[in-house]
Amino acid sequence: MYSKAEVTQLRQAFWTAFGQYMAPVPSAEGDTTNWINYKTGLKNVYFRMQADKARASIGIELTHPDAGIRELFWEQFLELRTLLHETLGEEWTWEADYTNANGEQLSRIYTDLAPVNLFSRDDWPRLISFFKPRLIALDAFWADAQWSFEALK
Repeated sequence: MYSKAEVTQLRQAFWTAFGQYMAPVPSAEGDTTNWINYKTGLKNVYFRMQADKARASIGIELTHPDAGIRELFWEQFLELRTLLHETLGEEWTWEADYTNANGEQLSRIYTDLAPVNLFSRDDWPRLISFFKPRLIALDAFWADAQWSFEALK
């Protein structure tokens, strides 16, 4: 078992290392990007990466507190499903109604990797190999798809 301090230190060390690894990679539009805290430009639409002692996941989360507005965003993503999967090169899991660990309702589109352990430095290459191509593909998808959401801003 790890102490809280060790967990915090290892988590921070991994995300710092991943951020440094991704820093030289330009966005699909050729810009410098903060890959760890990716900005979609839309409130309540996030690209999330998570990892713990058992699994890692990457996905799109729609967190608008109004279920009707969240559904409008969801329907727009459904219209772009083929483009998303073609850009990713794989199919992801779609959950229109999901409750996160904090009890918040959201919609999400994601994929995960298991077993993998963020707290084992030996697994870091697998984690980076999992996150990097998918995050770059999400960025490429978003470069094309973000304009479809203009009317929902």
